[in-house]
Amino acid sequence: MLGKTANGLFWMYRYLERAENVSRLVETGQRIALTRSGESDEDWQSVLQSAGVTAGFHDHYDAVTKDTVIDWMLRAKGNPSSVLNCIGGARQNARLVRTALTGEVWEGTNAIYMGARDMLARKVGERDLPNILRRIRQQTALVRGATHGTMLRNDIYDFCRIGTFLERADNTTRILDVKYYVLLPSVMAVGTDLDNVQWETILRSVSARGGFRMEFGNQFEPRDIASFLILDRRFPRSLGFCVDKLRSNMEFLGREYGNFPRAHGMVVDMSERHLSRDIDEIFDYGLHEFVQETLNCLGALGQQIEIDYRFYE
Repeated sequence: MLGKTANGLFWMYRYLERAENVSRLVETGQRIALTRSGESDEDWQSVLQSAGVTAGFHDHYDAVTKDTVIDWMLRAKGNPSSVLNCIGGARQNARLVRTALTGEVWEGTNAIYMGARDMLARKVGERDLPNILRRIRQQTALVRGATHGTMLRNDIYDFCRIGTFLERADNTTRILDVKYYVLLPSVMAVGTDLDNVQWETILRSVSARGGFRMEFGNQFEPRDIASFLILDRRFPRSLGFCVDKLRSNMEFLGREYGNFPRAHGMVVDMSERHLSRDIDEIFDYGLHEFVQETLNCLGALGQQIEIDYRFYE
C-alpha cells in the first residue's frame, strides 16, 4: 500500500473518532451544568482541557462560558478539533482514499459530513443541543458499523482500526489527565455529592457509566473507576482494550508485510510493561505520572507509525 493511502485511512478514522469523542465531552459538560444550582465555568474549562483545545480557545475568547465553549467545540473554524472540522477532515481523507473504501463506508462518511454541515451551519441552541449530539454519535457509529460489516480484513482495515484505537486511547488518557486528582487515594473517603458528580462525569465522558455499573454496581469508588478505565480489557474505551486492539492490528500488518517495524515493538512494550501493573502499583507509581507517561507513549507511537509506513512519501 502507498504511504499516502495508509495516511488517509489512518487520519480518516482518527478524525471520525475525535468528532464522536468531542460530542461526548460536550454532552457531559451539559449534563453536569444542569446538575449545578448556579452557572459554573469550571466544568466547561475541564471540557476544554480534556479535548486539548484550551490554548486555542483563549486566543479567540476572553472568558469561558457555556455558549462560547459549545460553539468552539462544535463548529468553530479556528478550532482544528471542532466536530465540524473533524468531520470535514474525515471526508477529505475519505475522498483521497475513495477506491480503498466500500460504497457503504463512503456513503456513510459523506452523509455524516452533509448532516453536520447542515446541523452546525449556525450557532446551536440549548434546546437543539441534545438531539444534535445524539445524531453525531449515531452517524459516526453507522460509519463504524459499515466498516465492520463490509470491509475486507486486510491492511486497509488494519490502518482504519489503528487510527480509531490510537485516537480513542488518547481521548481516555486525556480525560484521566484532567481529572486524575479526583481519583487520588487522598479523596477516596470523601464521598460528598460533589465527588459523586465528578466521578460520574469521568464515566459519562467515555460512555462508561453503564459498563461500570454492570461490573461494580452503583457505588462510585475512585479506585474502581481508575482500574476500569485503565486496565479492564473488556470495556471498548479503556486503555487496556485500545492497546490490545492496536497490538493485534499491527501484528496483522506485520505478518502481511513480512516486517515488524519499530512501532510494533513500542505497542508490545505498552501492553506487556506499561499496562501490566495492577491499579495499586499505578497509584504507588503516581497516577498523574502514569497518565503523563501514557500520553507521551501514545504520541510517540503515532509519530513512529507515520515514519514506519512512510505516510508522507
